Amino acid sequence: MARKKENLPSKTCSTCGRPFQWRKKWKRCWDDVRYCSEACRAGRGKRDTQKAQ
Repeated sequence: MARKKENLPSKTCSTCGRPFQWRKKWKRCWDDVRYCSEACRAGRGKRDTQKAQ
């Protein structure tokens, strides 16, 4: 069943706080997805904010 891009579910990244939308590769694990990218999952965003302080 095809979806229109405007109707995709979205979440907020736990690391950077940016919103991100559902992707086909997350079809089976969407409930477990917490990060928008591998960089955020590794904590890169968290380290960048610590350097700025």
